[in-house]
Amino acid sequence: MISALLTYVENKEIAIPEIQRPFVWNASKVRDLIDSLYRGYPVGFIVTWQNPDMKLKDGKSSSGKKILIDGQQRITALTAAILGKAVKNTEYEDVHIKIAFNPKERKFEVSNPAIQKDVTWISDIAPFLSGQKRLREVREEYCSSNPDLDQDEIEDVLEELKAIKNRQVGVIQLNGSLDIDAVTSIFIRINSQGVPLSQADFVMSKIAANETYGGNLLRKCIDHFSHLSVKLEFSSLKANDKEFVDSEYFPAIAWLKNENEDIYDPDYTDIIRVAFLYGFSRGKLGDLVSLLSGRNFETREFEQSIEENTYKILKVAVLDFVNETNFKRFLMIISSAGFCHSKLITSDNALNFAYALYLKLRSLNYSPEKIEKFVRRWLVLSILTSRYSGSAETRFDSDIKAVEDCSSRRGRS
Repeated sequence: MISALLTYVENKEIAIPEIQRPFVWNASKVRDLIDSLYRGYPVGFIVTWQNPDMKLKDGKSSSGKKILIDGQQRITALTAAILGKAVKNTEYEDVHIKIAFNPKERKFEVSNPAIQKDVTWISDIAPFLSGQKRLREVREEYCSSNPDLDQDEIEDVLEELKAIKNRQVGVIQLNGSLDIDAVTSIFIRINSQGVPLSQADFVMSKIAANETYGGNLLRKCIDHFSHLSVKLEFSSLKANDKEFVDSEYFPAIAWLKNENEDIYDPDYTDIIRVAFLYGFSRGKLGDLVSLLSGRNFETREFEQSIEENTYKILKVAVLDFVNETNFKRFLMIISSAGFCHSKLITSDNALNFAYALYLKLRSLNYSPEKIEKFVRRWLVLSILTSRYSGSAETRFDSDIKAVEDCSSRRGRS
């Protein structure tokens, strides 16, 4: 039922990543969803994945949360319209979407100043559906403003409205024992509002849903960096995300306000991919999903210590990615290779691997001269040979491991 689903959300039994995807529905789509529920129309399925049971340090097991794979927009719409919760729009501003109901016409509309002045409308259904107002109170208020209406009839209509919370919504729950590769494949194939979900989206869902190890703020760092590197909106960020501004991550990306270079404007997929390559020496994002779940690749069990360590490594890797000195020096290397404009770079994959290589060689204490030489040469040759145009992840994986093997055999400079 809708009521049970919303209870799970409020109790955080279903983890909805706060900014996995901003709420992109307009208010009229929220209205249409509520109208469909009122009339008993089907509204699709919600798909969740039960995080694997985690093996704790003391040997006990901890049941994981459910991760929302598909249905975030619908659940967010329900929390807005029924519970009266604020939602984040595409500008990451908190907004309230109020849905009005006309008992006489049995009609829903997005609330507006004109409706709020019209006594034939209940201007916001949330107080009633959330239980803040009882049916009797709502009926008496409405009938006192509309004395020509029959109170018993209005009560029946309000009962029908309240029954929205008892409507059934199909929930498909993927079991935690399901192989992660299979879950990843399912995740990628699902479309949400016509927007195909990627493996990186799955990773971001995992990160954002984990508050124990600070994944929610780490996710914000990745998202805000990719957003601000393209569109400088620091005033909006400061006004709308105080939690992030007060965190250790905001100072790490604050330098972007003075950055106008557009040779490399990474999106969140680029940041995740580079951080994973550099921090874990792996190229397949499916492996990152496994590690974020605490998977031990040898025993095939899920261990809390692995999950905790994965978040620590990923945090360091992301902070190294967004570090001003690292980023600007990498841009200098790109420019010195003759790439003075982003249009000259025909492969984002080559650019991402080159930055991962830069960070990796720096962590291995190579001299700045050798780092610049190797990275520049790798970038140019990989673009000329279309090295990452095919099975990019497989190539990433073999190349980053080859870099480590070469470094261990030849020694550090």
